[in-house]
Amino acid sequence: MNSLITAIHKWNNISLVTRILIGLIIGASLGILCPKIPAIAILGKIFVSALKAIAPILVAVLVAASIAKANNGLGARFRTVIVLYITTTLMAAVLAVTASYLFPVSIILRTAVSDTAPNGLTDVFSNLLTNMVSNPLQSVSAANYLGVLFWAIIVGLALKKCATHTTIQIVSDFSDTISQVVRWVIQSAPFGILGLVYSSVSESGIEIFSNYGKLLMLLAGCMLFTAFVLNPIIVACFLHKNPYPLVWTCIKESGLNAFFTRSSAANIPVNMDLCKRMGLSEDFYSVSIPLGSTINMEGAAVTITVMTLAVCHTLNIEVSFISALFLSVIATLSACGASGVAGGSLLLIPMACSLFGISNDIAMQAVAVGFIISVIQDSIETALNSSGDAIFTATAELYDKKKSQNK
Repeated sequence: MNSLITAIHKWNNISLVTRILIGLIIGASLGILCPKIPAIAILGKIFVSALKAIAPILVAVLVAASIAKANNGLGARFRTVIVLYITTTLMAAVLAVTASYLFPVSIILRTAVSDTAPNGLTDVFSNLLTNMVSNPLQSVSAANYLGVLFWAIIVGLALKKCATHTTIQIVSDFSDTISQVVRWVIQSAPFGILGLVYSSVSESGIEIFSNYGKLLMLLAGCMLFTAFVLNPIIVACFLHKNPYPLVWTCIKESGLNAFFTRSSAANIPVNMDLCKRMGLSEDFYSVSIPLGSTINMEGAAVTITVMTLAVCHTLNIEVSFISALFLSVIATLSACGASGVAGGSLLLIPMACSLFGISNDIAMQAVAVGFIISVIQDSIETALNSSGDAIFTATAELYDKKKSQNK
């Protein structure tokens, strides 16, 4: 028994990233050597389900408690982070347009899939507003983060105005308790990642590389360029210092986990824990991180843009550069309506295709292709989106502190 306890202590003393890499290697190896062991894949499902279950509760209580306790003066940070989220999403879409012109790809259009996609921006914004004011308890149970965030802010403001110090402290203690539960769940990440990698390798293999290699390379190239070139340039412009230590920390600590969970929503607790370890203000990141999982969608904008232009190339539709830039704006706005779950951006492709007169039946075939390659495309997209939430939250706070010091 003592030896087992000692082994557990030694395992826990290894950095979480190292343990995740160990789980990754073991999962990939087992996926290749023993592809038919369902019990291993269950580890991944349990991990993601646990994160998705606790994350809405964490966001609700943490945002409400943070706003109730918050001092004035955070407004500038929120303006900065929103500008960062929207601007970088637009720049990612423009990058995708440029790359699609330089490296045009076609896709195989065969059969459609039966999914319901929004018909236009009106539907997207209607859904956003409806989700925002939906029943708060239903929002928590359905992981509707826009609704969770909206009602948590309202409750936080009400607590700030009406509650006693004791009541606010009780809410704060409850948020600390939920945060501890989340930290326990995150510690199981190596085993969850093992199961997720095993499932991906055993089910998909390498066939997707041979059938859709060029499309995958274009999507991955745009997203990786955004993560390692575009985002650092933006951070450097705001902070006037080497951005890569911050960028690399967020990609390693947040992006790696998001790559395998393929859910920005499930990665919210991971990002909050990262922000806490980076010494950021809880009053700020407890709101900006959930907000980022809704509107910071660089990867989604790339996916919508590249897939739409790939359909246009396949059908020999001439797309002027001005039209493509307009597509970038539409992709940016619609990406904000993409759900924070695996494949959330794919169902917005038909809406973007409609700009060029492409029928919904054809566009949905592109969605089907997207789901085929999503084991890689959606993983990179989520890693980009989620790590960006942490990067720009840190950038906004550091920028605000820098401005305050210069006054």
